[in-house]
Amino acid sequence: MTDMTKKIKLAETYAGIKEAELARRLGKTSQALGQRIRTGKFSIEELEEMAKAMGAEFVCYFEFPDGTRL
Repeated sequence: MTDMTKKIKLAETYAGIKEAELARRLGKTSQALGQRIRTGKFSIEELEEMAKAMGAEFVCYFEFPDGTRL
């Protein structure tokens, strides 16, 4: 299980939804989403869509010691 897969599963649990419900909200089949989640390979845009479907925000950045975020 990839780190991203673990994070998605954790987010589903926190949001109180199952994978099938997330798939429905994204307009995908449960099988198709399940296969993608198992690989853990998503674009930033896909992760943002998933987050929105779970009522969350996906944030991805590099943060430096001086507080700079890129």
